Amino acid sequence: MIVATLIESEAQAQDWLRQVLGADDAAMARLARLVELLVEENERQNLIARGTIPMVWQRHIVDSAQLLAVPRETLPEGPWLDLGTGAGFPGLVIAALQPNRPVTLVDSRRLRTEWLARAAQDLGLDRVTVTLSRVEDLPDQTYSVLSARAFAPLDKLLAISSRFSTSETVWLLPKGAKAAQELAILPETWRHVFHVEQSLTDPAAGVIAGRLLGGHPPKPARKPASASQRGSRQ
Repeated sequence: MIVATLIESEAQAQDWLRQVLGADDAAMARLARLVELLVEENERQNLIARGTIPMVWQRHIVDSAQLLAVPRETLPEGPWLDLGTGAGFPGLVIAALQPNRPVTLVDSRRLRTEWLARAAQDLGLDRVTVTLSRVEDLPDQTYSVLSARAFAPLDKLLAISSRFSTSETVWLLPKGAKAAQELAILPETWRHVFHVEQSLTDPAAGVIAGRLLGGHPPKPARKPASASQRGSRQ
């Protein structure tokens, strides 16, 4: 991780974006506009909890942007897939900071995806693709980076999305307080080099980061046929 200091204020959040991530004036302007669009749309649909609006830079913007800093390895260039993106976290924030990177935002709620498409257009992010779909229904395609913010338990997430991954894909999974626990109970059939990094915005939260080496879910063992089943085949 680039810096371990916990971010505890809106001013500190914006300073971190500039000083640590190197966000320039154009990137900060895109993020500020994203905050405006988010607050406006939150009056029409529940994108974020109202109580988090006064700390939106800390709780949502930097909480997403920190994924560019937490890996212990350099993030590969190339397309980024954000599953269950909701209000665009972390995917839309990543796109605002790295507008030249192709970012695909996936969500199964029509109102969310319609807003995400409008927001991406407003921000001039022409390399963002917004997809209305369940993860299970997405076509097979591999990505350089894959993120999902509290989308599903780790084992289930890997089972439905490992087909988007190669051994070089970096996974970035904000998991809240259960990050270490979820990683600890992950079945050994998954070959991986995952670890947990401390969140910069929540002292109780962690981010699972790393690579999945196998790239495919383990196949369930076939149960032997019972005597009655064997008899019915004769």
